[in-house]
Amino acid sequence: MGDDRKDKIRERAYQIWEREGRIHDDPERHWHQAEAEIDREAALPLTAGDALPETREVASSDVLTVEALAVRTGISGEEAQELIDRLGNDRAAIEQAARNLKGKQRLGE
Repeated sequence: MGDDRKDKIRERAYQIWEREGRIHDDPERHWHQAEAEIDREAALPLTAGDALPETREVASSDVLTVEALAVRTGISGEEAQELIDRLGNDRAAIEQAARNLKGKQRLGE
């Protein structure tokens, strides 16, 4: 395992532990959860242009797609699901709408 990847996983596992209230219950579970998250993020397209072709429809039940959009753009999972439901399989439009939403949130609108 590369040192950089291992460091990212360690940092993410720590964040998960903190998020869950710093309870010392199962550090191995935190590590595996962090590892899965890091691996999923590494597999994500960097931009809308790098996304899968538009011929692959996004199913609203595709939890990983919703989660990936939320992680990439900084919006909530619920907001990501709403955009996907509303915009269908137009990945570029979904990405742009998510970034616009996040920008409005930053401005306090």
